[in-house]
Amino acid sequence: MIEERAGSILNDSLRMFPQAPGQTPDPETLTRAVDLVLRSLTAAIRTGSVDARSGNVVGLQRVAREKRVPVNQLFGVAYAVERAALDELALDAMVGVTSNTWPEVAQMARRASLDLLGGFAERLSQDAVQGAVSDRLTTLHTREVLIAVLEKEIQRSERYHHPFALILFDVDHLAAINEAHGYGFGDRVLERIGIVLHNYFREQDWVCRAGSDEFGVLLPETPIEHAELLAERVRVTVHDRMALRDYRTEEQVTVTVSAGIVLVEAVDSSINAEQLIMEAEQAVHRAKHAGRNRVVQAAINVHGTTPPARTTNL
Repeated sequence: MIEERAGSILNDSLRMFPQAPGQTPDPETLTRAVDLVLRSLTAAIRTGSVDARSGNVVGLQRVAREKRVPVNQLFGVAYAVERAALDELALDAMVGVTSNTWPEVAQMARRASLDLLGGFAERLSQDAVQGAVSDRLTTLHTREVLIAVLEKEIQRSERYHHPFALILFDVDHLAAINEAHGYGFGDRVLERIGIVLHNYFREQDWVCRAGSDEFGVLLPETPIEHAELLAERVRVTVHDRMALRDYRTEEQVTVTVSAGIVLVEAVDSSINAEQLIMEAEQAVHRAKHAGRNRVVQAAINVHGTTPPARTTNL
């Protein structure tokens, strides 16, 4: 069905994209990127998954490398195509907004878009030129990727009013651990926490190294209660299972994290990714001042105000 409307979707995507922030690629490069994203999205909806080795994803990687198109702009292209595709499908008599199947159709398109971005990021992480995509120590996505996907999720939330959550985990006393046991030991801590986070969250969640001792997790379309539970479980898992041994001294070193959650119920165009990351960082600071090894939550409403935070720990 998307194939039948491909021409309209491509043209609509090209009209939408100049509204995205940042310098727009040249028309030929933009058209090529939109076409590759649309082909990938169509294949993802048809098969239910994205293969990072597919020709379309490899083609996107080539565009990013050869034309020096920033990752955030290609993610913006993906959102424009997703939006244009949903707008076209909404008008269809069989699966459009007036049909009983519309919620499932819309969810399928949005999930395919997330899968596409995941496959694209995986492909870029294998490209030495794209060092800003994958963190070398933890192999997680970088802060640049977190900002790009967060901007995309803000746009989706503004349009469809779906909640999402951003969790920021900060390793407690990492500077003191490095001083006492060496930076190699601190790197082991970061690697282990990266593995825990990578294995813990869903495929459609975005797990990133957000700073020297920070990890960010974006949870698309996630209810508030679920996000709170996940953050608390990660905190408990790290505390209970992450003690590491310093083999030089045989000392057992307890590792804990403080976490800040930004729970987004609705947003408008006044909210951007950096603001949400800053809110999460402030929640982390409150968790540390409250004694560390705990989770502090904040919420963002449509006007961008932040209600009082809540603190939890077991």
